[in-house]
Formats: sequence, C-alpha cells, structure tokens
Amino acid sequence: MDRITGLMVYYYFVCHKKLWYHLKNINLESESENVGIGKLIDESCYLRADKHISIDDTINIDFMKNWRVLHDIKKSKSIEEASIWQMKYYLYYLRKKGLNIEKGIIDYPLLKERKEVTLSNDDKIEMDKIILDIKRIKKLEIAPSNLNNKVCSKCAFYEYCFC
Repeated sequence: MDRITGLMVYYYFVCHKKLWYHLKNINLESESENVGIGKLIDESCYLRADKHISIDDTINIDFMKNWRVLHDIKKSKSIEEASIWQMKYYLYYLRKKGLNIEKGIIDYPLLKERKEVTLSNDDKIEMDKIILDIKRIKKLEIAPSNLNNKVCSKCAFYEYCFC
C-alpha cells in the first residue's frame, strides 16, 4: 500500500479504528444518513464550479479556482481538525507533484463560513509522520481501540465498535 488518499488522512484524525476498517475495505459509509446529507449539500452548492477533480485516484478536490486555490465542501465543523489536515494533505500531495497551489479553503455552506488552510514546513514534517502512522495502522492484525468520543454515536461503524 503505497497510495495514501485524502480520505485516509481524514479518517486518521477522526478515528484510527475507522481508518483501520477503511484500510481493510470494510466500508459502511454508503448506508450513513450523514454521508447522504453531505452528498446533497455538495450537489446543491457551488453549481457553477467544475467539481469533483480526482487526481491519481488519490485525492478528490471538490473544486478549484484558477488552479491556485483548492476548495473542499463540508457539512459542519464537528471534525474540523480532520478537514484541515485532509486539505493540508491535498496541498502536500500536489506540491510533491510540482504544482504550486497557493492555499486551500474549506467551505461550510450551511454555516456560511470558510476556513483558509495553508501548508507550512512544520506541516510537511508532520504529514510525513502521519503517512508513516497510516501505514503502521494498515499492518495491524486487529483494529485499534475504540475512542468513545462525541463523534462515535453518529459513525456508520458505531454498532461494530460498541454493540
């Protein structure tokens, strides 16, 4: 597994157990009501933008402005740190490919807010560590421990973890 996707980085910050399930191709997200709501928001916002740009089947950018600013559409700020690091990964990945993307913006259309994201040299060093840790999690024979935090109750894997 050499390919690290933006979704893997997102799940890394949400829950290592959820990431492990994803890495083992155990996916329940298509059944999730929250995922459905997110897709509806994505489909109904920013209609004039060229959306869903997939690069190397590794990162999926919601839309770009002038090939300099990336945009990612999110339903809420409930897991904002994960969203920020996912965007940092997009910037990291594209810069490794030689594209000098200026910044990323996380759009929260329901909140009418946005969050600007940049990639510092310290972020690049941290991203290298995150990538190594994702690879470590992939090699685990059994899933990491449950988090039991506020996002767990809305997770598609809740019953796997707690029932």
